[in-house]
Amino acid sequence: MSSPFSINGGAAVAMTGKDCVAIACDLRLGLQSLTLSNNFPKIFQYSPSTFLGLTGLATDISTVADTLRYRVNMYRLREERSPSPRTLANLISSSLYEKRFGPWFVSPVIAGLDEKYVSDTPTHPRQPTPLPPAPEPLTS
Repeated sequence: MSSPFSINGGAAVAMTGKDCVAIACDLRLGLQSLTLSNNFPKIFQYSPSTFLGLTGLATDISTVADTLRYRVNMYRLREERSPSPRTLANLISSSLYEKRFGPWFVSPVIAGLDEKYVSDTPTHPRQPTPLPPAPEPLTS
């Protein structure tokens, strides 16, 4: 029997740069070699600079995204501000822990910029590594 995480599959990646982030995912929804849709969203925006990528079981992706949308909206009403990426990570962590005995089969990836951690100093450009010398040709 296969893992519930691999039934619908999926991939999500996030990376950081200087004062920027990127997040990407595939849009395929399927079961092994059967493709049901090529437009299944797996990335959700919860604030102007915070995104969540979810992979795993398709029904749990929809449930978790809707549940987090509700909790983020409640957070905005109480705090009168959008959640930072760190706050969203804590919210997701506690939400997944609540369901530990009947878990959601999702793997979250969070990408976002937090205003107090954005650097003001320029980064040094990466120095290219020199190529090794070419090998000498063989002579017979």
